[in-house]
Amino acid sequence: MNGKLYVVGTPIGNLKDITERAKETLTSVDLVLAEDTRVTSKLLNHLGIKKPMWRYDEYAKSDLYERILEFLGAGKEIALVTDAGTPLIADPGSKLIAFIRERTPEVKIVPIPGPSAIVTALSASGMNADRFTFAGYPPHKKGRQTFFKTLKQIEMRPVVIYESPHRLQKTFNDMEKICGIEHPITVAKELTKIHEEIWKGTLEEAKRHFQKEKGKGEFVIIIP
Repeated sequence: MNGKLYVVGTPIGNLKDITERAKETLTSVDLVLAEDTRVTSKLLNHLGIKKPMWRYDEYAKSDLYERILEFLGAGKEIALVTDAGTPLIADPGSKLIAFIRERTPEVKIVPIPGPSAIVTALSASGMNADRFTFAGYPPHKKGRQTFFKTLKQIEMRPVVIYESPHRLQKTFNDMEKICGIEHPITVAKELTKIHEEIWKGTLEEAKRHFQKEKGKGEFVIIIP
């Protein structure tokens, strides 16, 4: 009998956002695959759950994939989680799911819905989000200019991207070159956390606003 792989969404900041179904799943599985076991340990400790954990991230080697397959083949159940949010959405997991579906299609893969920074930011943006485009993180180096030029040409708007604090100002500058300094944007910072902020203004204003402490955290940028 083959086991199951649960794809579990976890809180993007506030641990109270964990769903009852996610808690039940993490409690019942035999193993947790975590992007960073240190981060997931904090969540499991908060929930009072003790489980074996293996690190699984985008750099996982082929032998780990085989071990996971062997574990599932023994009828065990596994939960896949990332540091925050839903696996595969700008987070690791797609290679593993594709591998399992190809090698052992009889293994049941069960999604456990949870928080998503994309939807959270859009819900408070005031923009019509009946349709939108999610473009993930901009490339760090190669292909950045092409990336931002492509964003401007996308017809299904708004466009949503993620950005880290280290490249936030660089991204504002790159967007300015393509869209112009007066182009409006919405920036959602540290969603569900203590320093949560949902800010609206122009690119020029964003460059001034998100300086020093304001420029720290994880960011969702919405481009109308």
